Amino acid sequence: MKPYIGRFAPSPSGPLHLGSLIAAVASYLDAKANQGTWLIRMENLDPPREMPGADELIIEQLSDFNLVSDQPVLFQSDRLDDYQKQLERWLTRQQAYACRCPRKHIRASGGIYNGHCRHLNIPTKDSAIRFVNNNPFNEFHDLIHNQVVIDSARSAEDFIIRRRDGLFAYQLAVVLDDIFQGITHIVRGQDLIDTTVWQLALYQALKISPPYYAHIPLILGQDGRKLSKQTGAPALDSKNSASLLVEVLSRLGQNPPKELKLESNQEILNWGIHHWQLNKVPKN
Repeated sequence: MKPYIGRFAPSPSGPLHLGSLIAAVASYLDAKANQGTWLIRMENLDPPREMPGADELIIEQLSDFNLVSDQPVLFQSDRLDDYQKQLERWLTRQQAYACRCPRKHIRASGGIYNGHCRHLNIPTKDSAIRFVNNNPFNEFHDLIHNQVVIDSARSAEDFIIRRRDGLFAYQLAVVLDDIFQGITHIVRGQDLIDTTVWQLALYQALKISPPYYAHIPLILGQDGRKLSKQTGAPALDSKNSASLLVEVLSRLGQNPPKELKLESNQEILNWGIHHWQLNKVPKN
């Protein structure tokens, strides 16, 4: 067994909110309960969506809750050359290809890309790049949800690994970064569960064993949508950090005593580490 290495990977599109804190704490506790290493990675690959200074603010917010990376924070913007090199290798080996199909056409035909551009030899400039998904996964084991089965048409799609605007896609960057950092376990939000099968396809193409996955439930707003920066979720109040940490433990199914909120942040986290049980995290 490799030593446990986990991570929390926020995007700097705004300050952290309650949903972000739950994901951060869950990944932290699972790592520390398994005598592992916990890392922070800043997923800053989408400049148009980023808020100036949000990266520093997020690191400061996490520190206010005593959540500190065991190694220097990795910024995806420092890894662009590595993404490009892998992209070019796959293009050379015909494991990837250029595509110019508009999203609206794909949505109009049912929302599943049909491989239209796979053999058209379209120039890569001003094109999206798709991965040739010849050996798709449509199911995987999740440490919370057990066996997860994804729609076979969606899982078999030739998915985008570089966007048409030249920005690298999440699927490519997250896999290469997790390999680079030696990540063995990924604890993250349930909104990413469906695309896990695409990441598994990339691991298979790279001939590298994938990490273990655990997808925690999402926090929903009053409108039923995921609590997020885009839906106006309020930023964390670090002045109320102890109470928030205890609330997070409750939402994660760990049943902390109410009086725990009178303790320091570190004592609350220590309690969480000592009592952490991943199988108590609710599925929904």
